[in-house]
Amino acid sequence: MKIGIIVGSLRKGSVSKKLADNVKGLFPQGHTLEFVEIGNLPLYNEDYDNGALALPEAYTKFRNQMKTVDAIIFVTPEYNRSVPAALKNALDVGSRPYGSSIWGGKPALIISQSPSNLSGFGANHHLRQSLTFLDVHTLQQPEVYIANSFGLFDEKGKINNEGTVKFLQSVVDAFVAFAKRFK
Repeated sequence: MKIGIIVGSLRKGSVSKKLADNVKGLFPQGHTLEFVEIGNLPLYNEDYDNGALALPEAYTKFRNQMKTVDAIIFVTPEYNRSVPAALKNALDVGSRPYGSSIWGGKPALIISQSPSNLSGFGANHHLRQSLTFLDVHTLQQPEVYIANSFGLFDEKGKINNEGTVKFLQSVVDAFVAFAKRFK
């Protein structure tokens, strides 16, 4: 199974990226996981798709890459009780032109994180709302909200809490079983 990983944070040293790297290492053999770049996507403008403006190469590359993945993992921080603008923009770019969405029918895992105790709850649920409309099938249980995430990693970027690693392994196992249903 080929799985695309989309990280909502563009920041160098992103906690979401570190978390995604750790989750990637928990998948069994036979799964190919690749990060999908979203930071280079110009803000969505329908004029790109109707020919009024030249279609950005980044749109074409992103859409083509996403068409090749069987499943998606979203790892995102919470910005103002929602998802980062770059992530919402990627959803919009992938959903157009109308009738050509790259999202429909794919299984997805949502992982949200925050340095606070709220653990990205708002971002997680806002993302679920958009994905429901886009016909993306999200794993419902277990839900993944990672709180106090800034203290979660050692100096090498590895998760320093055995309980969190065990939980994430159970999430990966559940997602693999869930995603197989859509293959």
